[in-house]
Amino acid sequence: MEQSSTAGPVQIVSITEDHKFVLDEKKLKEILYHRRTQGKKNPKDWIGRDNEPLKGFDWRGGAGRHTTGMIMWSEPFLMSLPSGEEIAVLLMDTQGTFDSNSTVFENAFIFALTLLVSSVTVYNIMHNLQEDNLQHLSFFAEYGVLAIDAYHTSPFQQLTFLVRDWQFEYETPYGFEGGEEILTKRLQIRPNQHHDLELVRSRLRQCFRKVNCFLMPHPGLKVTNRRDFDGRLEDIERDFKTQLQAFIPELFRSDNINFVKEINGEQITSTQLFEYFRVSRNKSFI
Repeated sequence: MEQSSTAGPVQIVSITEDHKFVLDEKKLKEILYHRRTQGKKNPKDWIGRDNEPLKGFDWRGGAGRHTTGMIMWSEPFLMSLPSGEEIAVLLMDTQGTFDSNSTVFENAFIFALTLLVSSVTVYNIMHNLQEDNLQHLSFFAEYGVLAIDAYHTSPFQQLTFLVRDWQFEYETPYGFEGGEEILTKRLQIRPNQHHDLELVRSRLRQCFRKVNCFLMPHPGLKVTNRRDFDGRLEDIERDFKTQLQAFIPELFRSDNINFVKEINGEQITSTQLFEYFRVSRNKSFI
């Protein structure tokens, strides 16, 4: 998809030094009510050229966190549904959970707000899908139980676990196929399983219409060990690029019933989404 020369990441929710949340309503309105949308292009071209530095959301290598709060791309993308209707796709990046600089409430608030305003949420985890990942999600998804009772529907739409640096390809293949195998094992409810573990699994299935998983290979030592790495495809391992080209198109399939954002079972407009951000800022989800 093409982008204008002025398009870029915009901070819409920030966290102050005294751990307060600030919603930039002006910037959010500018994105949601954008008069021009980015043009369509051959979807095969989205990945770019081998020798081009990576552009888009800010990123960097290293052990410390980089993204804080919530960041949204400044211009929506237009896509067509199978029905011919055009929709605006908004891309958002949020901070990770449970680092040494954030309080439990900050993590819970950011993650809960992310789930509430997103149709598809990608949960980025390292190496493997572990029990603590499920516990964290269950903690955040407690809010969703209220919506289940009130509207008799799953409150959140799609959750995709993206397992980075998957090391056991000899046992379980990369991609959605291997991810489904791992997810089925992790979410299985077994006889005589502890009640808390059983509850975590049933809550996740209740709170999301669809849960899937994708296993991603390591991008290569040039990516992780070079300070001057700038995202060029030529420096990334072939396996990683192959799986990336499988993951992204599937994530943006317009025939996915969870692709269009819904709240309480109803499709919403940009105006409704803005109001949801604004109201949610003043409420506690947990």
